[in-house]
Amino acid sequence: MAGQRLLLIEDEEDILELLTYNLQREGYEVRGAVSGEEGLKTTRVWKPDLILLDLMLPGVDGLEVCRALKLGAETRDIPIVMVSAKGEEADIVVGLELGADDYVTKPFSPRLLLARVRAVLRRRDRLLETTAEEAKGAVSRHGLSLDPGRREVALNGRPVNLTATEFDLLYHLIRRPGWVSTRQQIIDAIKGPDYSVTDRTVDVQVAGLRRKLGAGGDLIETVRGVGYRFKE
Repeated sequence: MAGQRLLLIEDEEDILELLTYNLQREGYEVRGAVSGEEGLKTTRVWKPDLILLDLMLPGVDGLEVCRALKLGAETRDIPIVMVSAKGEEADIVVGLELGADDYVTKPFSPRLLLARVRAVLRRRDRLLETTAEEAKGAVSRHGLSLDPGRREVALNGRPVNLTATEFDLLYHLIRRPGWVSTRQQIIDAIKGPDYSVTDRTVDVQVAGLRRKLGAGGDLIETVRGVGYRFKE
């Protein structure tokens, strides 16, 4: 959508110029940062609608930038698309586990990247449009409470800090206690049908979610060969 703000955190000037040109041509307002420190500062001051984040940065690397943003109350809901030459599955899983919304490997075509940016922004817009409706849909089961309007989670009254993806995954399961969701159904529900990741990514997200829930981790049950469900 024209006028939306995109922050590019990228230390390679030729790639930064290429991305800036293509994104501005599509009507986006674009700013660039050439280091992790500069990217964090710009994010907090400028409040972009989406961040394109390179992993291999001087000083504070992309994973640390992502971690810092997802821990910040004012920045954790900003979508992040990671861009890197590190295309191994392990790197992708780490980025997604930290809360990134998508991952594009170098070399890439500007056309593909634009499509990914549009898809992530559409998902964010759908979330914003339904916030008022979801605010009425707070759920509490087995001592675990989720407030989708405030994006807050508590277990027996104790706040639990989750990434946006972890929250969406838990909210999807807790609203359907006893019902089994396949890994693909989980991906479709929280990311949309145009989002392509491996089943392993869902397993990693669930493992991280259980770890953060501590004693409440067993509320998410594994159905072998099928997927996951919330305890009935």
